Amino acid sequence: MIESEKLHQDNAGPHPWRRYVALGDSFTEGIGDPVPGGHRGWADRVAEVLATQVDDFAYANLAVRGKLIAQIVADQIEPALALQPDLITISAGGNDVIRPGTDPDQVAQQFEDAIVRLSAGGATIVVFTGIDTHFTPVFRNIRGKVAIYNENIRAIADRYDCVVADQWGLKEIQDMRFFDDDRLHMNPLGHHEVARMVLRALNVPNDLQPMQPDPLGVTTWREAREKDFVWARTHLVPWVLRRLRHQSSGDLIQAKRPEPTPIFVRAVESDAANSGAQPGQL
Repeated sequence: MIESEKLHQDNAGPHPWRRYVALGDSFTEGIGDPVPGGHRGWADRVAEVLATQVDDFAYANLAVRGKLIAQIVADQIEPALALQPDLITISAGGNDVIRPGTDPDQVAQQFEDAIVRLSAGGATIVVFTGIDTHFTPVFRNIRGKVAIYNENIRAIADRYDCVVADQWGLKEIQDMRFFDDDRLHMNPLGHHEVARMVLRALNVPNDLQPMQPDPLGVTTWREAREKDFVWARTHLVPWVLRRLRHQSSGDLIQAKRPEPTPIFVRAVESDAANSGAQPGQL
């Protein structure tokens, strides 16, 4: 794992990266953080900050929703290396770990194979631990699997000098107000907090401020059950049916940024209002 002191020394001035490529699934694609024409997400938010600090910065995002780690390795590793990035983020394995009967150690072995290949290019690599699921009844029972997978991720990061973006330790997002209605993907608040965490891991100075969720309202038992039924009908049942049919939400979906291109600060009124920035500024 790259020590924070080394990154701090490297980034005493402008950060050193000029070409950033993001790999992964729906988390990195930005699902849950919609904008006109697509999805934003934490990776776009990180790229926006990095782009303001150096000239000639380019960003590609190869992530596609619903992908298992074997698909990410097969479809994204070689295209990523061909783009010759000096900064890579990869979050993979989450869709595997949440499936019944999967072995987090086996998933981690596939992840390590990916890191071995990505390391050959000499880029800085950022890897992610999984979120602590104790706060959500839907995924509380897989907390142990996530913890085992995380320990593997940390060991892999240590072996290959990767930066760890620690979602497990990001207590701010362990609150359903940071998640979309599907209870699986983060909403704009969650993606914003992850972006802040990634920038901290890279020791990149920035002006992103915490964004506060709306206060929790009083919910009766009957209202809570009604919400559960709506969620199951709208999100859980389709997810189960896709598993039975061996389908993925990412089938026929292409990467949103397959080539490294300049990225500009996106003017999002809700972000500006919560962060105290003016529209168009970070």
